[in-house]
Amino acid sequence: MKEFDFIRAIQPANLRQSHVIKGIGDDAAIVRTPYHDSILTVDTMVENIHFSRKTVDPFHIGWRALAANISDIAAMGGVPIAYLVSIVVSDNWKEHELIEIYNGMDELARKYNMDLIGGDTVIGQELSISITVMGTVAANGKRYRSHARDGDVVFVTGNLGGSACGLHVLLQDTGNSLTPFKDAIRKHQMPIPNVEFVERCASIKRMALNDISDGIASEANEIAKASNISIEIEPDKLPTHKDLEHFPSELQYQWKMSGGEDFELLGTVSLHEWHEIKKIANQIHVPITKIGSVHYHTERNGKAWIKDNNKLLRLEPTGYIHKTK
Repeated sequence: MKEFDFIRAIQPANLRQSHVIKGIGDDAAIVRTPYHDSILTVDTMVENIHFSRKTVDPFHIGWRALAANISDIAAMGGVPIAYLVSIVVSDNWKEHELIEIYNGMDELARKYNMDLIGGDTVIGQELSISITVMGTVAANGKRYRSHARDGDVVFVTGNLGGSACGLHVLLQDTGNSLTPFKDAIRKHQMPIPNVEFVERCASIKRMALNDISDGIASEANEIAKASNISIEIEPDKLPTHKDLEHFPSELQYQWKMSGGEDFELLGTVSLHEWHEIKKIANQIHVPITKIGSVHYHTERNGKAWIKDNNKLLRLEPTGYIHKTK
């Protein structure tokens, strides 16, 4: 398929966002956001590193790639409005499979009224997708990792370990039915970012957030370091995906702490506003759990800890760690 024919095949029939002045069709897109600050994030996924045809269909590849970026926008307190896609395509991929990748993105984008406004397509050795998402956030609604304070409640949305469990099941499948693990598999293949929850929390004065992409152990340490505080987590309070009960406790713990790609939110908020956060979550049926607390302690600041039988053990930032050679 020729490049311009492919572009026409994925070009949206109409625009969903009033912010978008010009989408696909020119050298660049034009987006107007007069009353908000803009948020920009980009993420790249490479075949056989971030995804595999063994565990996801083309539709799921597109969904997951866009979901990862939307989750980053939510973790900053924002709402996604538009996205750009640059894709490197190898000869191993057929035209209908590439269209399905974009269909996966579009299906998720519809949930948030987002527009595809541009990108690039080139030929390469392996499939690689780089997505840039633009979002908006009110000036007083931004959420930084550095916003945690002494005395805060540490909380998490949803449950943990489901995506890692789903991936494990898909990789280990030998022809047995996957039905008992359909929820975990869906969590891995089609995660749902917590955009509505963040929108509803706009009135909360201060809240630190981090999306759980690399594992809660990693995300907790990032907040602790950025805020120069100590985060203490009580492991028995971590909400566990129900499908984990079929596996040994060691695997359950590993997936909860370091599995990653749950795309839930880890956050801190003042004890005073914790009750309001719970009320908001209940209204939109988002599970939310208090899992620990924030403390200022000179010797422990900048790190996350596990509180077990009144003892504090260092929570190392395990999980998926991005490395460069």
